[in-house]
Amino acid sequence: MKHKKRPDLVILFLLLAVACLGLAVPVALLDPRWLALPALLVAAAAAVLVFHVHRLRRFVAANLGGRSFESSRMQVSLAALPVPVMLLGGDTIVWYNAYFRDQVLGGQDAVQPPVQRYLPGFDPAVCARPHGQDLTANGYRFTGYASPVPGGAGGVLVYLIDDTAYKNTLDEYTNSRPAYLNIVIDSYDELFTDMKDSEQAHELEAINRLLEEYFSHTTGFLRKVSNNRYIAVVEERDIRVMIQDRFDILDKVRALLPSGMLTLSIGVGHGGKTLAECQEMARQSIDIALGRGGDQAAVKTADGFEFYGGVSHGVEKRSHVRSRIIAHALADQIRQSDSVIIMGHRMSDLDAVGSAIGVLRMCKMCNVPSVIAVQQNATLAGSLIDAFLDAGEGHNFIEPRETLGLITPDTLLIVVDTYQKYLLESKEIYEKCKRVVVIDHHRMAVGHIDNPILLYHEPYASSASELVCELLQFMPSQGNITPLEAQALLAGIMLDTRSFALHVGVRTFEAAAWLRSRGANTAETKLLFNISKDEYEACSRIVESAYIYKGCAIALSAELPPEMSVVLPMAANDLLTINGVDASVVAVVKGGGVNISARSMGALNVQVILEPLGGGGHLTMAGAQLKDCTLQQAEARIREQIDLYRQAEAASRAEARV
Repeated sequence: MKHKKRPDLVILFLLLAVACLGLAVPVALLDPRWLALPALLVAAAAAVLVFHVHRLRRFVAANLGGRSFESSRMQVSLAALPVPVMLLGGDTIVWYNAYFRDQVLGGQDAVQPPVQRYLPGFDPAVCARPHGQDLTANGYRFTGYASPVPGGAGGVLVYLIDDTAYKNTLDEYTNSRPAYLNIVIDSYDELFTDMKDSEQAHELEAINRLLEEYFSHTTGFLRKVSNNRYIAVVEERDIRVMIQDRFDILDKVRALLPSGMLTLSIGVGHGGKTLAECQEMARQSIDIALGRGGDQAAVKTADGFEFYGGVSHGVEKRSHVRSRIIAHALADQIRQSDSVIIMGHRMSDLDAVGSAIGVLRMCKMCNVPSVIAVQQNATLAGSLIDAFLDAGEGHNFIEPRETLGLITPDTLLIVVDTYQKYLLESKEIYEKCKRVVVIDHHRMAVGHIDNPILLYHEPYASSASELVCELLQFMPSQGNITPLEAQALLAGIMLDTRSFALHVGVRTFEAAAWLRSRGANTAETKLLFNISKDEYEACSRIVESAYIYKGCAIALSAELPPEMSVVLPMAANDLLTINGVDASVVAVVKGGGVNISARSMGALNVQVILEPLGGGGHLTMAGAQLKDCTLQQAEARIREQIDLYRQAEAASRAEARV
């Protein structure tokens, strides 16, 4: 029960002090020596008072632990309870028992100390929850439980359960859980085919030495299972160190060859209930790491994927064996279907529509009804679609909503130029179709289509149109693509390579040469890229407003009319022509959010920059859509990701020099 203050006693003491002072003044004026004896008596009294107050505080503190705490409803004795107990009044400890003094206070008494001094992070609200709060004090680890004092007397009773041994055992169990790693030498066949045996042995020995040294610091083991593949099993504590160091083994292996083309891909699975579950997670991780172009570590836990590395260009695969196998398998799947729907990504471009037109030709050669689902009022390939409409081929294009009633259990959906569910032209079509085929060249990301019956995914290809060209070359020559269809595929390749300036390889030119032989006209194809005067002026304004930040040109723009959607990627492309610009990022307000388009010349991976923002794409071309975001917030997030990329790049170069 709280005691009320006594202001009358305070006034009395003040009056006595004033009276004594009044008596001392005339005495001091008469003869100051007469004050010596009273001064000594006052000093002695003050010393005795301080001594007794200190003694009283020690007495109170020493006896607090032995007294009983009483409430109006019940009387309980907590002094002998074999767990630490304290009574809180606000943020102050007003009572505790002997176990609290020994385990929390270290055997020393304390009078009304603040609870945060001895139990950092203490929160009565958290302690009041069923699972309590984890607390640490004086080398002990407790679980704290709190409840209000019975009877409404005020205050909070806190019980501390000593879980030190159990929690230390749990930490050791968690830290020693197994983690599984799949390690693959990227593009092994392409890199080592042309090497002499002695050179191959030298490079493989160097890789083996680096990996053995890397895993020698762990408690696990490393085993080589084939020429280009390793497995490793380590403990959870070792994986945490690897993640903290951002898998610096990637930089060390990349530095073995001056060209930087010798790289590793690592798939990690940890946090699973069993080792078999971790192994399956590692398998999925290595698949997505390779699908993203290699030279990176993909870590999968129960919460999703995390990626480290992925800064190199990769190695182009020169063999056409896989293309031939995929072409025959795709033709079989088409013939087993009663209808085929071909679909690209939202805001489809020339590559999405061009590759879809190529796949449509394959379906026609297999005599299976097929159609391209595309929103003609929301596309960047309007000029190409108009060319087919003028040629009387408009029946090949249909709005996505009109296909929903045509889908049967035997309908085949072929997705081109995207591997992400959230980017599909129509998610409803994907969810309704039971059989899905994917043809894409973008680096794989989280949220990809995970149930295709056939996958042709090649991140080294310049475009989806290039991949479709290779498939068409293994189809019969009779009834193959028309000149207009060849022109559509060539437009797709020219778009993603910026007229054969970026991200092209031997197979890209082979595909273009084949299209030219099938009647593609380069001059007419170039006309598909023409824009209106208003679009050109809007693009120029965006380019003019850009500034350069750490080698990246950043441009911001207010919302544009829907018919000017093509301006966004155009401005990003034009900014690359400025000296000193490694990449360009253009952000434009769209509805309640911001649309971002990024391009690079290959020296900087724009997909790695935009992926943390929820975007994706390719090494030289990527995009993202930020919802509920202002233009200023988008700019800050873009600059933050550029900073992180440059820091990782600098660390990689430093590691290579070492």
